[in-house]
Amino acid sequence: MENLSNILTSPHFYSAAFMLLLVMALKAGIGQFVTQQPLAFFNFYCQRLADKVNKPSNSARQQNISGLIAIIVTLVPLLIILWLFEAFIEVYWLWNALLLYLALGSFGLTKTSKTVARELVANNNYQAKQKVAPFLLRSTEQLSPLGISKACIETQVLRSSQLLVCVGFYYLVFGPLAALTFRLLLEMHYAWNIKRRRFIYFGAAINHIVKLLQWLPSRLFSLVLLLGTVGQNTLLYWRLIRGKFFQTDNGILLHVLALGLAVKLSGVALYDGDKVRKTSFNDSARQPQATDIIHASKRINYALYLLTLMVLLLAIISYTAAS
Repeated sequence: MENLSNILTSPHFYSAAFMLLLVMALKAGIGQFVTQQPLAFFNFYCQRLADKVNKPSNSARQQNISGLIAIIVTLVPLLIILWLFEAFIEVYWLWNALLLYLALGSFGLTKTSKTVARELVANNNYQAKQKVAPFLLRSTEQLSPLGISKACIETQVLRSSQLLVCVGFYYLVFGPLAALTFRLLLEMHYAWNIKRRRFIYFGAAINHIVKLLQWLPSRLFSLVLLLGTVGQNTLLYWRLIRGKFFQTDNGILLHVLALGLAVKLSGVALYDGDKVRKTSFNDSARQPQATDIIHASKRINYALYLLTLMVLLLAIISYTAAS
């Protein structure tokens, strides 16, 4: 309790919390006009690096080692440069804001999801696929309207957890450089995802690292999503998902959302033409439809608003206690 009191009364905490809220508001506003992500080039670099060093002719062990070395060679020089450059910064809060802005993901996914839902309702399946494809790792060419709806719902909750909740968590706890480090690791994870056959061994190291780093913040987000089911069968839902709480994957997020929407999520998906069978959630429910994309967006946004309100309240408490 004493450690918690020290954290809450620390000037660092309330200044970091207010900075997080301001940068989130700024990014949300800019995201309405600018869709290009500032770290898109880094993702492109990771893909080209894999093309150079990830040789299919290598053994599984060699590919594992290559993937680990690729993480170190990519990340360590960047962090050293940023750490050294920080010593020359006069306006420290502006530097922190810039790092946090780069680390946070886009707030435009909700707008894209609504567009996808409208296209599906209008039977414009091709346009719906084109809109959602940049956010997906899976192949979209053969997706049915049902598959598009399911993929759109899943990517909303996963990316909201990873790019917003996890980044915000590491910023508040460890600072802007930690938040940017997590985001860079996440971009490597997207580029070298083990669901794609060529990265099964090469991407194993980054897959384990990201799973461990996102475990705690994603569990906090799942609990807030569970609060959104109050008035339904919240206690029953908790009993159904609690077995996944201590697992390292993101199944708990998909399960909570599937129960709240009363739909079936996850299952079989195509990655580079290869069929991958994943655990399905809420099997006895119906398949998702276009309208469920909108309902999912509302639930996810309500959870994000509630987390934002919690951060604001903690910032106010911290500021009052410190004063």
